[in-house]
Amino acid sequence: MRFLDKFFKKNSNNKSDLEMPQYLYSESELEEVDKYIGETFGEFPNVLHEIVSPDIHLDVCVIPPTDDEPFYKLVTMGAGAYEMNVPEQWKDYNIEYAEYVICLPKDWNIQSNNETDYWPIRVLKDVARLPIWCDTWLAFGHTTQADEEGTAYAANTRFNSVVLDFATNQKGDIRLEMSSGKVINFYQIIPLYPEELKFKMENNAETLFEKFNEKGIPYKVVDVNRNSF
Repeated sequence: MRFLDKFFKKNSNNKSDLEMPQYLYSESELEEVDKYIGETFGEFPNVLHEIVSPDIHLDVCVIPPTDDEPFYKLVTMGAGAYEMNVPEQWKDYNIEYAEYVICLPKDWNIQSNNETDYWPIRVLKDVARLPIWCDTWLAFGHTTQADEEGTAYAANTRFNSVVLDFATNQKGDIRLEMSSGKVINFYQIIPLYPEELKFKMENNAETLFEKFNEKGIPYKVVDVNRNSF
């Protein structure tokens, strides 16, 4: 059972429990975010539209593979409408708002509802909502598990957790400085094996990524069969 499943089941005894405020981009903000995603990550002919939105309206932009980048980029659009509860000592870093990215191989079945195909999208949405339901914040190096027991996300993988990395391009870290002054940070979701999560918790994200690079293990695009470092 996923962490957020537990939350909903624990707190949804009646309909009013799920009647939460809607955190939405304004029309002009949405246009800015839409344009920025298209210009920065690539044009997205397809969007996975959300049908039920109890808090934020969270769509997923699907940027198809190209010759230069032969993988899917899935980018949330809607998470950044919510201001995360960032501790006072971090306020100067402008990290209150975020959107999230996950990259999948070009042969991944994006349209499938089978859990072995859908789990990265589920994780993407769960991560985007975690700051709302837990009144917390997420930024570089933060991790989250599938559940408290450390269960794998699906039957086709041992991944049971993720760590956040900066989403980057040739210009550096990807962040949108909106005309209003609001800053939207983009973080890439990197799935981890149990032993990699343990290593990260005992050390830090920078050291974890250094280990991946030292051993030549590609980790930016999800590979359910990749080696553990």
